[in-house]
Amino acid sequence: MLRASLVALALILLAPSAWAVAVDKPLADPALEARARAIHKQLRCLVCQNQSIEDSNADLARDLRLLVRERIAAGDSDAAAIGYIVERYGDWVLLKPPVKGGTVMLWLAPLLFLALAVLLTVLWYRGRQAQPATAATATPLDDDEQARLRKLLDGDER
Repeated sequence: MLRASLVALALILLAPSAWAVAVDKPLADPALEARARAIHKQLRCLVCQNQSIEDSNADLARDLRLLVRERIAAGDSDAAAIGYIVERYGDWVLLKPPVKGGTVMLWLAPLLFLALAVLLTVLWYRGRQAQPATAATATPLDDDEQARLRKLLDGDER
């Protein structure tokens, strides 16, 4: 009983360390570290997809942060460091991809969806206005139809 209690206590005390995030070792030069962090905010985590590698806890994001720091420490410019990552992973790794032939749909899709929504709303509204009004404008029943309706209401015809 005592042994089980000690094991349970140890598990409770050690559990928070399981959620700990591995902290990257920053560059020694604060100016280079600031450049690396600015680049981290421009790159998409390939695991989390809509999160920068700066904000992601994924192992791949950590590897990309280390790679960017290595490139900056090696003397690469910001553009060269970003270009190196884009060369390996494509434009998709950028949180703001450039406008060019392969990415033009990424930029135009929101506008196209908005235009489609406006068009469908206008067509729906016009369709509602073109519909005939209620039964007040319907054609009246002829004598045969009225007689048949009376029989149905009275329960004579089945």
